[in-house]
Amino acid sequence: MEAAIAVASIVAVVVMCIGAILAVSLHVRCVDAARETARLVARGDTVSTVDLAPDEARVTVTSTGGFVTVRVEADTALPGLTVSAQAVAAIESADDDGS
Repeated sequence: MEAAIAVASIVAVVVMCIGAILAVSLHVRCVDAARETARLVARGDTVSTVDLAPDEARVTVTSTGGFVTVRVEADTALPGLTVSAQAVAAIESADDDGS
């Protein structure tokens, strides 16, 4: 009986650790997608957020006051846990030559 409880506890801890690692990985992907999307939209490039964002992610792009803001949210494998990332970039003018 004690061994069964110990094994169940160990399995539960391992599952939670794997879920946490997957959540951190998903957060990094959201950060990367938000940053790259904001940079590309600020440059005026057309971007497919489907290629950049994780599967099933929600991407919001807003533009106000010369800045573009991108927010990427995704649900993790852990119940009730959502990760998100936000990036802001200054909109580049068409006559900017990069110098």
